[in-house]
Amino acid sequence: MKITRNEILPSVKGPEDWFTGSVRIDPLYQKEEKTKGAGSLVTFEPSARTAWHTHPAGQTIIILSGLGWVQKENGIIETVRAGDVVYFEPNEKHWHGASPTKAMSHIAIQEEVNGEVVTWMEKVSDEQYNK
Repeated sequence: MKITRNEILPSVKGPEDWFTGSVRIDPLYQKEEKTKGAGSLVTFEPSARTAWHTHPAGQTIIILSGLGWVQKENGIIETVRAGDVVYFEPNEKHWHGASPTKAMSHIAIQEEVNGEVVTWMEKVSDEQYNK
């Protein structure tokens, strides 16, 4: 058994290359020697969002609070609320974040494939976000 104490994994600001707006990442668990997955609590202030990205093994997000938006490439923007679970297929280009007027927090879970976890792409433009 392993207990990871809350205080040893500090909160970090979401990097500007990966996010638009104010985003906080709180790591929950990291990949272990015998595992491939990791999870974080991610909090988006209103209008904050990820850049477009993919995950080689897919990604699951569990909405904990607030009101968020998710979109896959060539899809419509979907509204998500607390209790919703979103699964993005492996290598499915997508983004997720808060709605324009309400913050959103989710747990993000992803696994690595051949040492890769995520491929970051271009930012979601204001025009794309406001559709």
